Amino acid sequence: MITCFIRYQIDPFKQEAFAEYGKAWGQIIPRNGADLIGYFAPHEGSLTTAYGVYNIDNLASYEAYRKSLAADPLAQANLDFSRRERFILQEDRIFLRNISLPHAPRISP
Repeated sequence: MITCFIRYQIDPFKQEAFAEYGKAWGQIIPRNGADLIGYFAPHEGSLTTAYGVYNIDNLASYEAYRKSLAADPLAQANLDFSRRERFILQEDRIFLRNISLPHAPRISP
């Protein structure tokens, strides 16, 4: 299992548009084969950094997922929305693997 972290630099005056974009991926990503952890928008601190995070089995599965997204009309509409509204200024993607598993159960204070 690998996790894709997408770091976005967004226009701080268009956070509502980014929220709409992220909410749409909540429906699109799972139906195309990845396990969405979530889209995260600024809350405190930087107003320009946001993230999208999802798990996928391996890089071969990622390639199949990308092909599926390319054929998905809702995915294309969401990408068109982001291009039209220009709220994403930069996008970086990195794939990481979780090396701390298995985790111990959380203890409540």
